[in-house]
Amino acid sequence: MPVLIVVIVALVVLIALGMAVKIVKQYEQGVLFRLGRVVGPREPGLRLIVPFVDVLHRVSLRIVTMPIQSQGIITRDNVSVDVSAVAYFRVVDPVKSVVAIENVHAAIDQIAQTTLRKVVGQHTLDQTLSETDAINLDIRQILDVATVEWGVEVTLVELKDIQLPDSMKRAMARQAEAEREKRAKIINAEGESLAAAALGDASDIMMEHPLALQLRNLQSLVEIGVDKNTTVVFPAPLMSTIGELGTFLARETAAAAPLTAPTTGSVGPVVKTARGDIPIQGTATPLVNSH
Repeated sequence: MPVLIVVIVALVVLIALGMAVKIVKQYEQGVLFRLGRVVGPREPGLRLIVPFVDVLHRVSLRIVTMPIQSQGIITRDNVSVDVSAVAYFRVVDPVKSVVAIENVHAAIDQIAQTTLRKVVGQHTLDQTLSETDAINLDIRQILDVATVEWGVEVTLVELKDIQLPDSMKRAMARQAEAEREKRAKIINAEGESLAAAALGDASDIMMEHPLALQLRNLQSLVEIGVDKNTTVVFPAPLMSTIGELGTFLARETAAAAPLTAPTTGSVGPVVKTARGDIPIQGTATPLVNSH
């Protein structure tokens, strides 16, 4: 019988020790309640409490990633969009997070959804798409004000996805295409203006140096010949130059040809044809071939 009592006492002591010994992890902080009243926080490590008298609540101090589910929102310019986001927060005051609110995670989730709807609804669609940084900052500031009484700090809020109606996507695609066409036309016009200015400068140089135009024409013929074209177009200035060159050669040939004087009993000048030489009668003037 005494042995049984000793065993029972030993078991009770072991159970009491098991209930009295608590381990708080490094990323946690304990909040101790004694008979329902807050005694204070407990740091990480091995902690002893009074069984059946003390209650120790462990609170995680790590940053929590909380997705904000997609919300159907009407923007200020009456466009319906679905916006989802993500929020990051952490507990900075464990006592407030346990005493001031029942479920801090659920509370932050709900207030984040309502804040997202309110902030995005105050902006137009273009602002929502282009000014996400400002929207994120506004949401974070509003959440910080609301959660400071709960001992929670919101570290970051980011818009994750913005879903647009199909009709709005098509309209934005047409707008983007028109914008690109406008830029292309402006760039083309600027190129034409620069090209016209460059051609004007080139024409001034060619007016001062006429041979430059002829060299350019010859270069064009070389470029045409590279492609093995069967048709060659000669520019009018080049044709006139060739005609002038032919006239010049004709004059030089006429000046260099010897004059044939008539002699007694000799045959006069002859004309060379395909059938032979035909003498010209009745004239003593030599025939000058003009090319």
